[in-house]
Amino acid sequence: MSLLTVHDLAVSRGGLRAVEGVSFSLDAGQALILRGPNGVGKTTLLRTIAGLQPAVQGRMDMAEDAVAYAAHADGLKTTLTVAENLRFWAAVFGRRDILPALQAMDLTALEDRPAGSLSAGQKRRLGLARVLVSGRPIWVLDEPTVSLDAESVTRFAAVIRDQLAHGGAALIATHIDLGLTEAAVLDLTACRARPGATHRPAGFNEAFA
Repeated sequence: MSLLTVHDLAVSRGGLRAVEGVSFSLDAGQALILRGPNGVGKTTLLRTIAGLQPAVQGRMDMAEDAVAYAAHADGLKTTLTVAENLRFWAAVFGRRDILPALQAMDLTALEDRPAGSLSAGQKRRLGLARVLVSGRPIWVLDEPTVSLDAESVTRFAAVIRDQLAHGGAALIATHIDLGLTEAAVLDLTACRARPGATHRPAGFNEAFA
């Protein structure tokens, strides 16, 4: 069953097309790895699929509120504890149980610690745990392993496999080998927009690009 289908998608950054002609289907139980050099448009494409900016052209077919997005920012409230942060995000997604996320990201021993006192790697694990409490079937992840040590990368790869095993899907931009041998790979280099191609979607505010 397809959870996400992208048809001939084109996206822009700062009024310039980044990539165009992007088409793929993401089925339940499938992961897709986005590759390509820095600046090719991976982040812009992920932001568009997550609904944070409009597409220039093309179509995306998916259920409403199906996507959980994790970008470079961890999205934490530093004065709240680890557990309080996860309870906040669980409530945003209409959920309550945070224990599986704490356990999966090895945060149970830190649950009473203020997020502001965590190391960079611990903050990243907490930021990724927000995706787990969302309960959403499609994870859209932009360089999720930044600041993680090797053990945490392995742990998170196992979390992704569990998401796939339970009928979810993952779309991941990463330069790191997560060991997801079953994942398909889409190199966006071939979809790079022609030089100078411009487009500003109606209502697009570049200040929020």
